[in-house]
Amino acid sequence: MTGKVFTVAQQKGGAGKTTLAAHLAIAWAQLGYKVATVDIDPQGSLTRWHAVRAEATGGQPGFTHVQITGWRTQAEVEKLARGHDIVVVDSPPHAQTEARIAVRAATLVVAPVQPSPMDLWAVHPTIDLAGQEKRRLLLVLNRVPPRARIADELIAKVHELAAPPAVELATAQVGNRTAYAGTLMTGLSVTEAARKTQAAAEMQALAEEILGRV
Repeated sequence: MTGKVFTVAQQKGGAGKTTLAAHLAIAWAQLGYKVATVDIDPQGSLTRWHAVRAEATGGQPGFTHVQITGWRTQAEVEKLARGHDIVVVDSPPHAQTEARIAVRAATLVVAPVQPSPMDLWAVHPTIDLAGQEKRRLLLVLNRVPPRARIADELIAKVHELAAPPAVELATAQVGNRTAYAGTLMTGLSVTEAARKTQAAAEMQALAEEILGRV
């Protein structure tokens, strides 16, 4: 049985794609799934985190990781999906061809959106790309600050982008918390190094919700 492929995509840089991909991968591995991660972002941030993690865990990161680029992406993702329950693809921003390949390979596209005007505008190309490739897309509110009027207004705008069944909005939200970046620096995730925090609860809820949607 072929595994599920979740491509984390957002055409705007700095939206939190890699952070989300890393934490979700660990959350799913902790649920007992056989997980693989694929880094096709030229910046290679997910690959660098994996190297730190491999060192921190004595060479036992708990999941498969590959770094690839270009035309090999779809074949490699399909190969990994045959041997894993879940494949998480960290796609590049501003790279139309590579992003399209990653979206095409997805069971579900996950697009983090921060409650900011720039992110709101920047997510439209990702929505369009998923539509062109006939893939469902799940918007995830990311780095949500404590309640503020402007944040509430922008979150309401994100809700307006949802047009089920093709474009959905996750119920679970990811807060603007230092624990997400802090744990990654040590090669871990919030569900490992900060298990009793709100950050860990948010990520677990999101991981379970995404699985429930496929």
